[in-house]
Amino acid sequence: HVQLVESGGGLVQAVGSLRLSCAASGRTSSIYDMGWWRQSPGKEPEFVAAISWSGGSTDYADSVKGRFTISRDNAKNTVYLQMSSLKPDDTAVYYCAVRWKATASYNSWGQGTQVTVSS
Repeated sequence: HVQLVESGGGLVQAVGSLRLSCAASGRTSSIYDMGWWRQSPGKEPEFVAAISWSGGSTDYADSVKGRFTISRDNAKNTVYLQMSSLKPDDTAVYYCAVRWKATASYNSWGQGTQVTVSS
C-alpha cells in the first residue's frame, strides 16, 4: 500500500508555468511507475505522463508533449510534473497514481490538485 499527496496546483495565466509534486510514502519500493492523470468537469480522466520508478523512462500524452516534463527524485520519493506553455484546455484536477507492474492499472490515487489556466 502507498499513500500519495499532490501539491503545486493553482491559478495561472495562459503560457505560464506550474510545477506539480506528488510525494509517495509507504511501500514505495514496489512501485513500477507513477503517472499523472487529469480530469475536467464532464470529461473522462485523461492520461498525462508517466515515469518508471527505477529506470526513469517516460511517456507523455500527445497533448502535452514538448510542454510538460515529468521527473522524479527517488531519495525524496517524489515525482514532479513541470508544466509550461499552459493553455486553458489544461485546466483540470491533476492526480498522481502508481502501477505495481506494466500490465496493471493505475491505482492508489492521490487527492488531486486543481490547475486553472486563465486565457
